[in-house]
Amino acid sequence: MPLFHFACARIMDKIQTLRDIISGSRNIVFFGGAGVSTESGIPDFRSQDGLYAQKYAYPPETIVSHTFFVYHTREFYDFYRTKMIYLNAKPNAAHIFLARLESEGKLKAVVTQNIDGLHQSAGSKNVFELHGSVLRNYCVKCGKFYSAEFIKNSQGVPKCSCGGVIKPDVVLYEEPLNADVMQGAIEAISRADTLIVGGTSLAVYPAAGFLDYFQGDNLVVVNRTPTPADSKARLVINDGIAKVFTQL
Repeated sequence: MPLFHFACARIMDKIQTLRDIISGSRNIVFFGGAGVSTESGIPDFRSQDGLYAQKYAYPPETIVSHTFFVYHTREFYDFYRTKMIYLNAKPNAAHIFLARLESEGKLKAVVTQNIDGLHQSAGSKNVFELHGSVLRNYCVKCGKFYSAEFIKNSQGVPKCSCGGVIKPDVVLYEEPLNADVMQGAIEAISRADTLIVGGTSLAVYPAAGFLDYFQGDNLVVVNRTPTPADSKARLVINDGIAKVFTQL
């Protein structure tokens, strides 16, 4: 058998194994990262074409830090508006499949490192957003809420009607994760019989460490490149998450 056809057959065997795992599971949790949303046109940070590979006046990880937000707020928003808010992005096949799996009672929770809100747009209800969401923004002075559209269309440093600076409800570098969201995600993962990890290199902590709470039988990793969890997984598929989920 030619090498190409052998590789295709191997992938199809893995897809069937994933079908069987999902069919036999009653409590699935999905843990996802930036690769889930790249096929919706939202760039990731760490891939070859990601934000970290691009050239800016400051490194992206510096720009999206709490210190930079406080002391260089205008420059923070110049980057944030153009590189982190994608109002026209739509859910792709991965988001839609997970929402359907939840509606069927199989999937109990989505734990995401993404901040785009696309899981909810697709119909997922129980979503733990570890790093917050660009769709929520609030005044640091009075707490008034502002939409992503308001931030996207603002100029300079967006200000509240009370005069306070508006901050995105996203977890910046140097900031802790929300305790309630963290606890909910950990509890969901610890109860799962199947944990599907998709579209993440598992390089960001403490989020990546949440996998340590999984006690079930089926750890599945779907990612284009190898991850630190591959050696522990029952099934590893090195391909795009949306492409794989389209075949289920």
